[in-house]
Amino acid sequence: MSFHPKMAYDATFHKSSRTLADPGPAFVFTPENRARLDAIVLRYPADRKRSAVLPALYLAQSQQGYITGNAMVHIAGILEITPADVEDVVTYYTMFYTKPVGRFVLSVCRTLSCAVNGAERVVEEICAKLDIAPGQTDATGTFTLIEAECLGACDRAPVIMVNDAWQELQRPEDVGALLDALRAHGEAALTGCHHVVEKK
Repeated sequence: MSFHPKMAYDATFHKSSRTLADPGPAFVFTPENRARLDAIVLRYPADRKRSAVLPALYLAQSQQGYITGNAMVHIAGILEITPADVEDVVTYYTMFYTKPVGRFVLSVCRTLSCAVNGAERVVEEICAKLDIAPGQTDATGTFTLIEAECLGACDRAPVIMVNDAWQELQRPEDVGALLDALRAHGEAALTGCHHVVEKK
C-alpha cells in the first residue's frame, strides 16, 4: 500500500517558458581582462568565487559592448556557478545589456522628481529627434534610449545618465543641442554630477 496518489497516465508536466539568452558570438576574456578578473576573484574566499559575478559582467560588457549567452557561460565556468545564476544577475540589473547598444546609452530618469520636472517631455524629444522609442537604438548606432528608475540626483531633475556620465537639469527644448554636442564632443559635452564638481 502506498500513501502517494496515483498519477494519471495522461498527466502533463509544467514546462518552463523561460527564454534563454541569445548565445551570440563566441566569447573568451582577453588575457588582460582575464588577469583583471583573476585578481578580483582572489579578494574573496575560495568557496565564494560567485561574489565576483558583477565585476566579471562589467568586464565582459566593456570587452564586447553587451552580454551574450556565451559570455554568461564563460563567466559561469570561471566562477564555478551555473549559466542560469549568471543570467539571473544580468536580467536583474538594468546596467547590463543583452543586445548591442549605441555609442551613447541615454538613461532618462522617470522617477518622481524627474517626472514632475519634465522627464517625460525629455524622452518624447529624444524619441522625436532620433526616430526611436525607449529601448531602441537609432539608425546610426550612436544612441540607445532607456527609461530608468531613480538616478539619485533628485535636486537636479530631470537627469540623464549618458554611459557613466551625467547631464543634469535637462530641458526638453535643449535635447537637440545635447545630441549634437554628444556627437561632436562625446561625454565632455555633459554637465557632470554636481556632487563631483563641488568636491573639486
